Amino acid sequence: MLTFFDAVKRVLVGKPFGNERLTRRLLPKRIALPVFASDALSSVAYAPDEILLTLALAGVTAVTFSPWVGLAVLVVLLVVIASYRQNVYAYPSGGGDYEIASTNLGPSAGITVASALLVDYVLTVAVSISSASQYLVTAIPALDGGQVWAAAIGVVLLALANLRGIKESGKLLALPSYIFIASILGLILVGFIQAVTGTLEQAPSAEFEIIPESAFDSGLVGLAGALLVLRAFSSGAAALTGVEAISSGVPSFRQPKSRNAATTLLVLGAISAAMLAGILFLAQATQLHVVENPDEQLRLDGEPVPGSYIQHPAISQLAETIFSPASPFFYVIIAATAVVLILAANTAFKTFPVLASILARDGYLPKQLRTRGDRLTFSNGVLALSAAALVLIVAFDADVTRLIQLYIVGVFVSFTASQLGMVRHWNRELTKTADRARRFRIIKSRTINMVGFCMTAVVLVVVLITKFQYGAWIAVLAMVVLFLIMYSIHRHYENVARELAVGEDHSARALPSRVHAVILVSHVRKPVMRALAFARASRPSKLDAIIVDVDPEETQRTLSDWQRLQIPVPITVLASPYRETTTPILDYIKNTRRDSPRDLIVVYIPEYVVGKWWESGGNSWCTTRQRCG
Repeated sequence: MLTFFDAVKRVLVGKPFGNERLTRRLLPKRIALPVFASDALSSVAYAPDEILLTLALAGVTAVTFSPWVGLAVLVVLLVVIASYRQNVYAYPSGGGDYEIASTNLGPSAGITVASALLVDYVLTVAVSISSASQYLVTAIPALDGGQVWAAAIGVVLLALANLRGIKESGKLLALPSYIFIASILGLILVGFIQAVTGTLEQAPSAEFEIIPESAFDSGLVGLAGALLVLRAFSSGAAALTGVEAISSGVPSFRQPKSRNAATTLLVLGAISAAMLAGILFLAQATQLHVVENPDEQLRLDGEPVPGSYIQHPAISQLAETIFSPASPFFYVIIAATAVVLILAANTAFKTFPVLASILARDGYLPKQLRTRGDRLTFSNGVLALSAAALVLIVAFDADVTRLIQLYIVGVFVSFTASQLGMVRHWNRELTKTADRARRFRIIKSRTINMVGFCMTAVVLVVVLITKFQYGAWIAVLAMVVLFLIMYSIHRHYENVARELAVGEDHSARALPSRVHAVILVSHVRKPVMRALAFARASRPSKLDAIIVDVDPEETQRTLSDWQRLQIPVPITVLASPYRETTTPILDYIKNTRRDSPRDLIVVYIPEYVVGKWWESGGNSWCTTRQRCG
């Protein structure tokens, strides 16, 4: 019979699935691209905005530097893509950065990468859903101010969908991603044609004047200006998030798996680079303005912007400029962008629980994260991810700009560690082969990964320097805490395994000399009598009953009932001057154990299990509750 909570669970999650439903579908490249790359593709929706609004702190002139910042981001993107192509050839098992770091750099490096990836997946959900809520406001201005609630509801719905374990259709997931790619590339193409023909209009925000912050009155000159450019670069490097997802999904590709995964990575890099470069080009051509605080940084004819002004993301402004707000193409672009952001968050809901289960399998996280739920999903991982994402969304008011300061750190920690691990891998492979052709291929791959390591390490340093005080320290702290937690959990499991292991002397096989049974008593009622019958049926060498004297009157009444019923078991009263129950019982057992160290002590605890969940009231232990009779 279902309890109330079981019934609610069935309504929300559905009926359990059998193990035979657990299958893996192999994907062709055309389906694998949108399935695994939605996170990387969706970053185009917010990475250009972060470059523009960061440079806007130094005024309009600084914003014109955005194409050069974008070019630097594209160079890093292409290098990382080339590096990860080597990863998928060398490690096609799907372990990703965690496996590469653990295998080549040791367990500590593996835990470091794992903690960075877990934090990154949480931020992926928070950033993607928060960005999607901004695009929702673009289409429905009446929702302005409700971004936090919209984002929170989005996370809850995604969590429920993943808890249900809805069967994924690769084609169904591919459709919105391809619509997004086509709509953004179409937007860029039409905008480029309008720019060449001289018909491209200015963006709605072009008429505003940007007021630089006092620290950047002189623009980008000096150390402050250089740091601002680096900060804009590190924010734009968010475009690289999600690249590692394909390396973790190699087992899902059709044969030849590694080659197909590498080709998909190359296509992903080309599409992402084209979209990022195109958006930044059009943003400058339309004189598009995006700032962090419109009320303080924007002026219209020397006056603050109207209170009704809602700052839209860069893609929204470009769609409005190139097509007009009433055009169906405008709504297609906005809807496609919002959907692909949701798909990016959903990708994290797939990867976070899987990584957590792998870590639980390796003994770095609680074993509960390893088990699948009723619908064959890693339910505990889904719940942990959604809870952490909700905390971030509420704490940061679903503000993408504030969240992005935390976001990029974990990405480049995993990038850097995996590339260093790959260099170690190729060094080891080089010592194992004498074939000249193979050695040449290994040296080429090692060179690519070495360049990738150097570049991602430099970017990581830049990110830490430019973003630490703006929130990156929170991500670093979260990684450190996760590292310590995983390290302590692993040490605990190792200690337990060591204690439970059978030694060389086979002492654990020795049988106890006697069995001493102990029954806990609070009142003489049916549970106690049945426990007595069960204990006597096991034929122990000695059978005792104990009662803790918490209430002298109740204790005396129990002893009287014991004598009246002539129960043939001696009963011992344990003193409890501080009205504790557990401590006197444990002291009694310890003393008994000390007197007879070879005896096996078996403790019987009578318990009354109620028929309905609401009847329990949390009082089910007969040893301490009067209602158990």
